[in-house]
Amino acid sequence: MKETVETDNAPAAVGAYSQAATNGEILITAGQLPMTSDGELLDEASVARQTTQCLENIVAVLESEELRPTDILKTTVFLDDIEDFDSFNKAYSSFFDSDPPARSAVGVEAVPKGAAVEIEAIVTVE
Repeated sequence: MKETVETDNAPAAVGAYSQAATNGEILITAGQLPMTSDGELLDEASVARQTTQCLENIVAVLESEELRPTDILKTTVFLDDIEDFDSFNKAYSSFFDSDPPARSAVGVEAVPKGAAVEIEAIVTVE
């Protein structure tokens, strides 16, 4: 059975979606923007800083379900400029010490709210 996940430690959903949903076996996060839990959008920050904030938001959602970054199976990353890949990848790589999850990274025409990056995750719950 599907359950939605919400925490005050990550940005609130600003539309018709949940921060995450789970069926008890996997948890799937919504795309996380570089926004603080207080709602401050870091769209003027470097791609590295925006990447770190997106990942911190994912961790906040996971922690609300007593999960950890090591439980992440796969991430999907949306970059508004694929030329930012190296900066993104350096920040992303420093977040995962070892055994990083599978990942797709794609360049898109635009990321919501003018951000440079958005990241979503699929996580094992068991």
